[in-house]
Amino acid sequence: MKKDGLLNPQILSAIAAMGHTEYLVIADAGLPVPSGIPVIDISLIRGIPDFGAVLHSVIDEMVVESFIVADEMADKSQDTYGTVIEALPQVPFRCIAHEEFKEMAAKAKAVIRTGETTPYANIILVAGVNF
Repeated sequence: MKKDGLLNPQILSAIAAMGHTEYLVIADAGLPVPSGIPVIDISLIRGIPDFGAVLHSVIDEMVVESFIVADEMADKSQDTYGTVIEALPQVPFRCIAHEEFKEMAAKAKAVIRTGETTPYANIILVAGVNF
């Protein structure tokens, strides 16, 4: 058994299997995921687990080179946007239209579906390397 940190074996496996520049998505409860993309569904009830808790748990385990969020997050979900910027302060990022975000998310190695119901609470984490 792991001592501490992230305990979910599916999420840990997805992170360990990622290569440089591959995508891992943390998604709200409503983001459509194309068939063929592995979904790690950790939603329990509305709001649990929330986006911020999952984001912090994942970035404690993953080397993040950059990230991508939808423009709409900054406009319509300022608290969530603030959580992201606070969690990844030195990491380069891009904001793109939500429709483009969904197209890019379709290239992810895996999608972690949370119980978050805040609109546009989705992020693409781009894997970096630790050397």
